[in-house]
Amino acid sequence: MRNVIAALKIMLFILISILLIPVQLLVMAFDKGSNAYFLPQQWHKMLCAIFRIKIKCTGRPYTDEQTIYVSNHMSYLDILVLGTALRASFVSKKDVASWPILGFLSRLQQTAFISRSHVDARKEKNALDAMLTEEKSLIIFPEGTSTDGKTVIPFKSSLFSIAFRKKENNIKIQPITLALHNVEGRDVKIQDDYDLYSWHIDMITPLGKHLWRFLYSRGAEIHIYFHTPVDANEYSDRKILAKSCYKTVSNGLTNHRMNNHN
Repeated sequence: MRNVIAALKIMLFILISILLIPVQLLVMAFDKGSNAYFLPQQWHKMLCAIFRIKIKCTGRPYTDEQTIYVSNHMSYLDILVLGTALRASFVSKKDVASWPILGFLSRLQQTAFISRSHVDARKEKNALDAMLTEEKSLIIFPEGTSTDGKTVIPFKSSLFSIAFRKKENNIKIQPITLALHNVEGRDVKIQDDYDLYSWHIDMITPLGKHLWRFLYSRGAEIHIYFHTPVDANEYSDRKILAKSCYKTVSNGLTNHRMNNHN
């Protein structure tokens, strides 16, 4: 029976995507501003409902000004989770652009793809500068990889340079903590519980097999903690800003685990 339910989830994912993709392409042909994030947000919400990902938010996303949202990263499923709450463009590693289906879907949310290659550096800088000039808000995962869900690893400061590119306008930075609260209705206690949702560097499970296992399950509950936004221009450089955001996000995860899994 679980196999049938998992297959139905995939069919619904395909059906919803087929229905919404042409409409989103039409919207983006005329408007790549705030209106172009409405349908992707609805798509994320529907997929979370289908995949049985429950979301609880503490605090609210800052939307009064252009914002860079800074989050820890456990899984590709984080995209769906954050996509339900934020109308913004993800900043992702360039490899994702070539992934079947996911790469195409990422472009429909105007994802900015970056690499570590010096050859691509100027082109990527220009692309990010253009997004900043267009007042787009961005979502970054500064750990540089996905983790096991139990800890946050120190943030790489390179992505934080984005916050200092618009000298004439201040950019808000909002730290976000993602915490896996439970899986299949039970508290997460052992690594296998975390690994039902998390897909990280220490796993040998291929993405497709991991997704199937998650669809086969009864889902998970994720808590999103929106921390107090800060002004980028209050920090002297990107490294200090990165350390400050890391401390906020890491403390958020520690507090969640202490308060909910004693």
